[in-house]
Amino acid sequence: MAKTSAKTKPTTLEQILNQEVANLNVLYVKIHNYHWYVKGEHFFTLHAKFEELYDDVTLKMDEVAERLLTIKGSPAATMKEYLELATIQEASGKEDARQMVQTLIEDFATVSEELHEGIRVADEAGDEPTGDLFIKIKNDLEKHMWMLRSYLG
Repeated sequence: MAKTSAKTKPTTLEQILNQEVANLNVLYVKIHNYHWYVKGEHFFTLHAKFEELYDDVTLKMDEVAERLLTIKGSPAATMKEYLELATIQEASGKEDARQMVQTLIEDFATVSEELHEGIRVADEAGDEPTGDLFIKIKNDLEKHMWMLRSYLG
C-alpha cells in the first residue's frame, strides 16, 4: 500500500482510511493531554467531557483500522506513522481551557471535511460499508462540534 504524508492529499480509499486512523490516534493522545492538563473554573466539566471524547475517538479509531484490514489494507500502527500521516497537530501543552475546546472544534472540522471526501471516494469505489462508516463518524463529529461551540457560547 502506498504511503501518504500530511503534505500529499490521499487519493485512494486505503490512503483516506489510513489518514483517518492517524488523525484519530493523534486526537486520542491530544484529548488525553487536555484531560490531564485542563485547569480553571471549568475543570470538572471539561475533564469529564474530554474523557468522553477520547473514549469515543478510541472506538472510531478501531472501527476505521478494522475497516481498512477488512478491505485488505494495512493500517498505520506506530506514533511515527501517525504523525507522518495526520493532518492535525499534537497538543502544544500551552493551551488554556478555551483554546483546548477551540482546537478540538477545528480538528473535528478538519476530519469531518476529509470524511466528506472519503464518502465521495467510497461511493465511486462502490464501497458502501466504508461510506456508511464515514457518514456515521462525520455525523458524530458534527454533533461534538455543535456541543463544543455551544460550550464556548
